[in-house]
Amino acid sequence: MSGGTGGGLLVAGTTSDAGKSVVTAGICRWLVRQGVKVAPFKAQNMSLNSFVTREGAEIGRAQAMQAQAARVEPTALMNPVLLKPGSDRSSQVVLMGKPVGEMSARGYHGGRQEQLLGTVLECLAELRGTYDAVICEGAGSPAEINLRRTDIVNMGIARNARLPVLVVGDIDRGGVFASFFGTVALLSPEDQAFVAGFLVNKFRGDVSLLEPGLGMLESLTGRRTYGVLPFQHGLGIDEEDGMAVSLRGSVRESAVSSPVGEDILRVAVCAVPLMSNFTDVDALAAEPGVVVRFVDRAEELVDADLVVVPGTRGTVRALEWLRERGLADALARRAAEGRPVLGICGGFQILGEHIEDEVESRAGQVDGLGLLPVRVRFAREKTLTRPVGEALGEPVEGYEIHHGVAQVTGGTPFLDGCRVGEVWGTHWHGSLESDGFRRAFLREVAAAAGRRFVPAADTSFGSLREEQLDRLGDLIEEHADTDALWRLIESGAPTGLPFIPPGAPA
Repeated sequence: MSGGTGGGLLVAGTTSDAGKSVVTAGICRWLVRQGVKVAPFKAQNMSLNSFVTREGAEIGRAQAMQAQAARVEPTALMNPVLLKPGSDRSSQVVLMGKPVGEMSARGYHGGRQEQLLGTVLECLAELRGTYDAVICEGAGSPAEINLRRTDIVNMGIARNARLPVLVVGDIDRGGVFASFFGTVALLSPEDQAFVAGFLVNKFRGDVSLLEPGLGMLESLTGRRTYGVLPFQHGLGIDEEDGMAVSLRGSVRESAVSSPVGEDILRVAVCAVPLMSNFTDVDALAAEPGVVVRFVDRAEELVDADLVVVPGTRGTVRALEWLRERGLADALARRAAEGRPVLGICGGFQILGEHIEDEVESRAGQVDGLGLLPVRVRFAREKTLTRPVGEALGEPVEGYEIHHGVAQVTGGTPFLDGCRVGEVWGTHWHGSLESDGFRRAFLREVAAAAGRRFVPAADTSFGSLREEQLDRLGDLIEEHADTDALWRLIESGAPTGLPFIPPGAPA
């Protein structure tokens, strides 16, 4: 396919976390392996897990992952609207990669969202004019009847851009047939005309037992199922709406490979409120013999060889949370004992002496934990950069997303932050993905912790990520009707799809 407007598909879901992000990535990887020039797109994303593009734009990290699946450079066009929650009722609105202000949910859905439809459609049209195919991801469910009037990410964009819609359902949760049927039946006739069919995700067992239900679903809705994807562990990469981890659970439920040395290394990540870019620790979890856990109790830090205080959209709130739970005192004890602590972005700011915040929390002057000689002042302008440097004798790359401006007054320089004893702090996200630096850092941690841990010499985080993306592509290629999928992408939804009552309420 070449020239003109490229084909397209909207991957919707019966619920949040149904698997839209990974299915979109899988379709992108499958297509690019077929020689198709493809790009991902998500009109509006609500996420604290974000990424900085080369042009300095902030987008959802899931879209950056999908761009990697498509083997293209991520840009702001792929995620024109990003909402970063700051509380249960308000979010920072990031438009075309730059923050434009805080807004309540009522204010956003009360008019601002509709105003952004033109921008969203322009971005999608530009991508479709450049690529053979654009695989779009929806948000939540397309059947949120209370939000349909202002929708710019599900059926609102499907109808405006005339995109066929594939609805993904997570059968592992149960109730997938009712969810599929109900999703279609709550849409207006005009919306239903674009819903081409279904994709079952996370199926365990014998597919032949499912087939009668799929036949009944088609007879009830007039829409076929385009594939049944089997359940696989370890595919929840770069989620956006929440962590695919439970507190006191291992990252991604992944199996820990045997250590190269005699000991394993235990990493505890403080599960602070409004945690952002928790994917920073994925590279640690990829190391053989490293066990990464998210924790929320002081006693869970006792046997940790490294404690990570991660990024957060609410630095002052996270600081209060650490104090309330006794984690702040536990961190201070670790520092006094020379036991490793790493603060990243908001976590780095928390470890400092003083915070002046009239922007994020508007709390004014706040004392930090005082473990690093750093004073932080929150600026209205957000820092969005892709720094490159060196630390521990190794090259490092990362990205920065923060309002806090750090004044470092002592310690040993560490990336853009500092180190005092075994307490380390930096604004750089993603630095641990640099293999040589990660190994050097873990050697330092192991020495300080008294562990006979040896980093594997050949662990490549980039290669592991590519293997994960190929697994997603394999799922689509092996378990979906790819010929039928391509017809959808190229030609749109089938004509004559029946209306399923009752439809959307008046």
